[in-house]
Amino acid sequence: MEGVPRLLELFRLAGVRASFFVTMGPDRSGRAIRRALRPSFLLKMWRTNALRLYGFRTLLSGTLLPSRPVGAGAPALLRQIAGEGHELAIHGWDHVGWQDRIPRLDAVAIRADLTQAARAFEAAVGVAPHASASPGWRTSDTALSIQEDFGFRYASDTRGDAVFRPSVGGVALATVQVPTTMPTMDELLGRVRDLPGALAGALRPGLNVFTLHAEVEGGPLAPAFERFLAELRQRGVALTTLDQIAARALARADELPVASVVRRAVGGRSGWIATQGQPRARRALTCE
Repeated sequence: MEGVPRLLELFRLAGVRASFFVTMGPDRSGRAIRRALRPSFLLKMWRTNALRLYGFRTLLSGTLLPSRPVGAGAPALLRQIAGEGHELAIHGWDHVGWQDRIPRLDAVAIRADLTQAARAFEAAVGVAPHASASPGWRTSDTALSIQEDFGFRYASDTRGDAVFRPSVGGVALATVQVPTTMPTMDELLGRVRDLPGALAGALRPGLNVFTLHAEVEGGPLAPAFERFLAELRQRGVALTTLDQIAARALARADELPVASVVRRAVGGRSGWIATQGQPRARRALTCE
């Protein structure tokens, strides 16, 4: 949460309203070292200069340093985010635990993680969460199905091209997905020379969803992020929250594409992520 105040100041000056998804439970970032056997993870750590990007506190949290609660430990900051007009929702309970173990988590464990996050959010903010984003863009058919029981207006668990309804076992779910459509700065870092220029070049007509990380764009990469925001303003790009995107999509829910969620690799990211699959035939909407 260290980069959040800087982001809030930047958004305040720019007149921007953003969507904040907050991990509510313990910061166990240091346990990500278990991914060290993956060559792609070590390459990312080297390419991004992880120590400079994340700092000692984050890299050792949950190992040599104790795990501190993230969202649950900063209720005043969460209320400030919401009070300044930004959207606020949950990003799981245990980020590293979910991201590393979701393929093996059963329904009981998944429900427990979402329930803990939702309860901690309500205790801190005073209202139940209306949306969710899974850690690391990782989810499963079981998690997507259980998510239905929480009454979220939408979720942002995936990467993709457009708002869609996920399909599990041939059935279109009610919780629409608003996917991230653009690369992230940490995925581009060390692979391109001009981060703001590369992001601007990734813009396309229609929906563009950009995901940032508070400790990155609110930290060492803040100057690059400010230049990207300036480029967006110069181009006259309209900035909005995911909640507003979801509201427009839900107004025509029966017209949304239906697609399964599949695993794919993305350049600059270690391991697989959940992505929007090929749309099913429109008749799928009448088969529920």
